[in-house]
Amino acid sequence: MDIFLLIIGFLLVLLGIVGSFLPILPGPLTGWIGLLVLHFTSVIPMNWNFLGITLGVSILIWVLDYIIPAIGTKRFGGSKYGVYGTTIGLIVGLLTPIPFGILIGAFFGALIGELLYDSKDTNRAIKASFGSFIGLLASATIKFSVAVVFVVLFLMKFWEFKEDFF
Repeated sequence: MDIFLLIIGFLLVLLGIVGSFLPILPGPLTGWIGLLVLHFTSVIPMNWNFLGITLGVSILIWVLDYIIPAIGTKRFGGSKYGVYGTTIGLIVGLLTPIPFGILIGAFFGALIGELLYDSKDTNRAIKASFGSFIGLLASATIKFSVAVVFVVLFLMKFWEFKEDFF
């Protein structure tokens, strides 16, 4: 059973990395669930401080993931239409089978949203789209970094108790 939990936990922390780029899957929270599953094994002792701190980081990143792209759009002069367009563009870009579809979708979604808001001011629309794009990249970079740290923490915990697993 411990090997099964180890494999499931490892798959979840890897899925956390994938989730850092997919807006549907909460990457850091998925990676944290992998850490939690690892601690459910009989080999690794339950460390509530470790799990509490990593959960706090996961929740903070999850909340910031919704705030950072909107801040980027607003910072570069965008409106709510641009924020909504970014979100819709992310989903459309995710479903489109083109390379970097999420990034392209976010940019053009914000652009279309801003043009719907004010079709005469294309410079502001392009600037807001760029801000949305920068916000999305910043958010994805933060999520990816935390997900990689969770994988490293998982591997370090496993390595510490590897003799007891096999």
